[in-house]
Amino acid sequence: MAQQYPVFSQYYFNELVINPAYAGNHGQLSLTTMYRNQWVNFPGSPKTFNFSGHSSFMKNKVGVGLMINRDEIGSYKNDHIYANYSYMLRFSKSTLAMGLQGGVNILRADYDDLDLTDPDDASFANIINKVKPNFGAGLYYNRKNFFLGFSVPFILNNKIANSVEGLLGELKEARYYFLRGGTVFPITRTENVKMSPSFLVRAQENQPLSFDINNSFIFYDLFSLGASYRLGDSFIGFVDLKLNDHIHFGYAYDATTSDLNKFSNGTHEFMLNYRVRIRKLHGNVECPGYYHYR
Repeated sequence: MAQQYPVFSQYYFNELVINPAYAGNHGQLSLTTMYRNQWVNFPGSPKTFNFSGHSSFMKNKVGVGLMINRDEIGSYKNDHIYANYSYMLRFSKSTLAMGLQGGVNILRADYDDLDLTDPDDASFANIINKVKPNFGAGLYYNRKNFFLGFSVPFILNNKIANSVEGLLGELKEARYYFLRGGTVFPITRTENVKMSPSFLVRAQENQPLSFDINNSFIFYDLFSLGASYRLGDSFIGFVDLKLNDHIHFGYAYDATTSDLNKFSNGTHEFMLNYRVRIRKLHGNVECPGYYHYR
C-alpha cells in the first residue's frame, strides 16, 4: 500500500494533471512540459516527465486535451497516456465545466539491474509489462478570480499482478480523489500586486488524507513567488516568470520534512508553458490572463 500516481508541486500552473474538466479553460492552445526530480541523491528516487496540451473549441464550449506522464522509480517505469474532454456551461458571471478522461496506464518493471541477496528469488523472476485501460471524471467551477474543482482521475481498481504464491495478496491500481480551490485578489490600490491563496485535498484509497496549503504573490502580472505546505511531507517554494507574451517558466523546490530528509537533498521541479491563440480555430474567444481565472 503506497503512493502510485506522481505528486506534482506545480499543478498550481497546470491543473490538467489532476482534473480533466480543466481542458480548454485557457481558451487558447496551451502546451506544458514538466520535469520532477524527487528526493535528489536518494538511490532509485522518482523522476517524472509530463507533457500536456489542451485547447477550447466550438466558441469556447468544448475543451479537448492530451496528457502523457512517465514516472520512473527504481526498476519501475509507469506511463499514463490520457485524452481529456470537457463541456463548459456558461452563465452570466461563472462557468461550470464537466470533464472526462480515458486512456491507459502502462506498468513496466525490469529487475535485471537489482543487486539481489538471493538471485533465485522467484519474486523477481519475471519482467512485468502490463497495459491497463482506465478512465476518470471531474467538475470545475469558476467565476471571476475564483475556482473550485473536484476530480477522480482513475476510477477502475485494475488488478496488476499477484505476489509470489499469493502470500501478500494482489497489486491493484488505487482510486484517487482531488478537491482543489483558490482565488486571486489585488492587495494594492493600483492592482499591480495580487495574492493567490489556494488548497488541494488529496485522498487515495488505503492511504492517509493529505492536503496542500498554497499562497503566492503576483507582481505586475510578470512573475510570481509563492510557498506551500504539504502535510507531513514538505515545505515548497516556487517561482514563475513571464519570458514573453507566450512563454512562462516555473521552478519549485520541495524541502522534505519527513525522515527522508536524512538521505535526500529535496526535490526539484521545472515547468515550461506555451500559449497561443490560433485565430482560425479560436476566433475572438476571450482568453484569461496567465495569473487569472475566468
